[in-house]
Amino acid sequence: MSSSHHGSCLCGAARFEVSGDFQSFFLCHCSRCRKDSGSAHGANLFSTEARLDWLSGEEKVRTFQLPETRHQRSFCADCGSALPGLQMDGALLVVPAGSLDSPLPMRPNAHINVASRADWDEHLEQIPRLDGLPG
Repeated sequence: MSSSHHGSCLCGAARFEVSGDFQSFFLCHCSRCRKDSGSAHGANLFSTEARLDWLSGEEKVRTFQLPETRHQRSFCADCGSALPGLQMDGALLVVPAGSLDSPLPMRPNAHINVASRADWDEHLEQIPRLDGLPG
């Protein structure tokens, strides 16, 4: 039995459903994924079998293809939030994990491209954790 996942952008203009299962969940530390996310890594789910259906806002989705590479990123034209996109001529669905609104019943498979990680991305588990904003 395949699963169904719902998600949206930050402003709510683009909403989607993914029908099917994800084969992989990677945290990528390459410089391109760091630029995409503005963070230590990209967190993306991958599927060659799941189907993407736009519930609203498909016309808001833009895709940037980095010239002369296979690297691309889909996002909302209004708020800039990362959104799912089909890559490799439609053979691969890539879904930013943070774009999902429904619970995800899987954990990441691996950190990848760790040799390319940012110099400050080490021993982050030692940094204090706060349940809310700093006081």
